Amino acid sequence: MAAPKFLVLGSNSFSGATFCAYLAEQGHDVVATSRSAEPHAAMLPHRWGKSGDRVRFEQVDINHDLDRLGELLRRERFTHVVNFAAQSMVGQSWDHPDDWMMTNVVSTVRLHVLLRGLDFIDRYVHVTTPEVYGSTDGWVREDTPFSPSTPYAVSRAAGDMSLKTFVDAYGMPAVSTRAANVYGPGQQLYRIIPRTVYAAMTGQKLKLDGGGKSVRVFIHMRDVSDATLKIALKGRVGETYHISGYELVSIRQLVEMILERLGKSFEDCVDIGPERVGKDTAYMLDSFKLRTELGWQDRIPLSEGLDEVIAWAERFGDELAKLPSSYVHKP
Repeated sequence: MAAPKFLVLGSNSFSGATFCAYLAEQGHDVVATSRSAEPHAAMLPHRWGKSGDRVRFEQVDINHDLDRLGELLRRERFTHVVNFAAQSMVGQSWDHPDDWMMTNVVSTVRLHVLLRGLDFIDRYVHVTTPEVYGSTDGWVREDTPFSPSTPYAVSRAAGDMSLKTFVDAYGMPAVSTRAANVYGPGQQLYRIIPRTVYAAMTGQKLKLDGGGKSVRVFIHMRDVSDATLKIALKGRVGETYHISGYELVSIRQLVEMILERLGKSFEDCVDIGPERVGKDTAYMLDSFKLRTELGWQDRIPLSEGLDEVIAWAERFGDELAKLPSSYVHKP
């Protein structure tokens, strides 16, 4: 049987870039695509080690370059396509909801139309989000009804539901993943963990929406990458798999853990701001299906992962100072 051949869409995203690095470390050759040119190497984990030459980048935008993407797919005959490409910021989706709908619904559905006609694809992995559930009450499984509360979540729910119809009607070999909340070295500076680390290291004040009351499970992206690869190779067609640990922490507790490691006090480093509109109180994903069906388990505790992020920020400190510290919207 031929070795799997991977195409990763959205490879400049934190999740996509880390997954590319993980695939390369596992001995897989990867074609990585994203709509923008590759960012600084500080944000590309596959550029940090010896396996980076296994990752080949091509700039492709699913909103504008589907014909070129189709040519790439037919020429290379990828067996596995993993899609991280999405408009993914929650708060900003209120400002330009039509852009979120275009990428996460219209262009995603067009992508699925393209993929359903390619008989050489063994598995398409659709990376989506627990935001589709809204705020959860207790640990939820994959059959939880959707109750999205932001334009971002609505757009992802629509894309997810459309994909299900393609699986049901055409037998499209698709599986979906939902992970919460991913973190690790190389994550964009506007996300809560690197933002807290960088603010504390540079003497900036961190604005904490609502005082950090919401509760999350943070999971290291290497653990998520391990799960995603298992799902790509052995996941059951039509299924959705939650990727999550069980270590609950409030955002305030998380910030306090980071500041303690850096020798900083919460009072000196944090300003409390109003809660963000539509922000969900908790995501608690039960990953029982993934653990029992595919034998996955998370291995990196939050304490160890935070130390890794701090070490990354210290290593690339000079470079990070030149990179965007806030989200820049690209329509």
